[in-house]
Amino acid sequence: MNSKIAITGLGVISPIGTGKEDFWTGLRKGRTGFREISLFDTSPFAVKIAGEITGFDPSLFLGKKGLRELDRSTRLICSAAKLALDDAGFVITDENSDRVGVSLGATFGSLHSISQFDRVGLIEGPRYVNPSHFPNTVINSPASQISIRFGIKGFNTTISTGSCAGIDSLIYACDFLRLKRADAVLVGGVEELCEETLRGFYLLGCLSGSDGSEPVCCPFDARRNGVTLSEGASVLVLEDLDTARNRGAQILAVVLGYGSAFDVSAGKAATCKGDGLHHAVTIALADAKISPDAVDYISSCANSTQDADRIETKVIKEIFDKAACSIPVSSIKSMIGESFSASGSMSLASVVGVIRDGIIPPTVNYQEKDPQCDLDYVPNEAREKQVERVLVTASDPYGQNAAVILGRYSEEM
Repeated sequence: MNSKIAITGLGVISPIGTGKEDFWTGLRKGRTGFREISLFDTSPFAVKIAGEITGFDPSLFLGKKGLRELDRSTRLICSAAKLALDDAGFVITDENSDRVGVSLGATFGSLHSISQFDRVGLIEGPRYVNPSHFPNTVINSPASQISIRFGIKGFNTTISTGSCAGIDSLIYACDFLRLKRADAVLVGGVEELCEETLRGFYLLGCLSGSDGSEPVCCPFDARRNGVTLSEGASVLVLEDLDTARNRGAQILAVVLGYGSAFDVSAGKAATCKGDGLHHAVTIALADAKISPDAVDYISSCANSTQDADRIETKVIKEIFDKAACSIPVSSIKSMIGESFSASGSMSLASVVGVIRDGIIPPTVNYQEKDPQCDLDYVPNEAREKQVERVLVTASDPYGQNAAVILGRYSEEM
C-alpha cells in the first residue's frame, strides 16, 4: 500500500492574487496585499490597514444562483474550491462522491455573521431574525456549503485550531487517505476580514500600529511589533497517490510526512521554549523518513511578532544544528499578513509553486537584523533554487503546533 498523498489541484484567493499562477507571481515579485480597509468603518481604530481582498466577485466562479444568503467566508472558500477542482480536472459524480471528503480550517469566520444575527435578535426580537442567515452563524457552515454546492457525500470536517487550522486540516485529511477511507479530499482554510475580528485583536494589542505607530509587517526584522490582519481562502485537492496515477492526474507535489503537538507553556513568553513546535517538526521528519539535512527550504509561519519569530528561529537552530544557517527560510506573511486558519493552507499553496518552479519567495520589508533571528530569511528578493523537499510550519500562540513536509513527485515513488 502506497502511503504517499498527491496534491493534484490548487485554488487560491488572496490579497495579492487570485488563482495559483497569479498568487505565485505575486509572491515571487514581493507584492504586498496591504491596503486601506474598505469593508467596514475603521474610524474607531488607529489601525486602518489590512490584507483585504478587493474586487472579489464570487459569481465569476460559482454563478449567481444561491449566493445571496452566503457570508463572505463561504463565498471565498467555495470559489477557491471551484478553482481547485478545475485545476485538478477532478469531476465529482454519483459514482465517486461518497469517496470524496472535505477538511477545512476555519476559526473566526462566523464572528461577523453571529454578530449581525444576534444584533437583530437583541434589538428587534428573536421573531424578526432572518432564518436563512442562521446557517452562517455556525463555524462548520463554509465546509458544509462546499459539500452542498459540489455534491460531495463523504466526510465533512471543520478544524478550528487558529493559525494551525490550515495545516491541521491537511493532516486530518491525509489520515483518511492513508486509511483508505477516502480517495480524494478537498483541504483548505479560510478567514474573512471583519470589524469583529479586527476589534478583538486590536483590543488585545496584537496588531502592528495599535499603539498609534505606523503599521509594519516585517517577520524576523528587529522592528517587528505585531501582526497585520488579513483574509483569504486556499483549497488543495489531495488524492491517494495510486488513485491519482490511475486517473492520469497532474501531480503538483506529494505529502511526505506531518506532525502536530501542543505546547503547554504557550502564552508565557518568559518560559516558552518552543517545545511544541520542536516536537511537531521532529514528528514530521520521522514520518517522512528523512533527516533534517534533506530539507531544502523552510516555509515559516513567522508573523512579525517578537516572541513567535524568535522562538521559531530557535527551534530551527536546535533541529537543523550547523545546517540551519544554510537552509533558506522565508515567511509569505510578510506579503499577505496573518490570516489565521487560512495561513497554513496559503503556505502549502506557495510551497507547491516553489517545488514546481524552483523559485523561493522572499521575506519582504526586511531591513534591520535582530541578533536573535540570524538565519537566511531570503530577504526582499526571490531566489532561484532547485527544491526537492520543503518543511512548512505553523504555530498558534495558544499552544497548537503543526508541521508538514512536501516533496517533488517522481514516478519511482
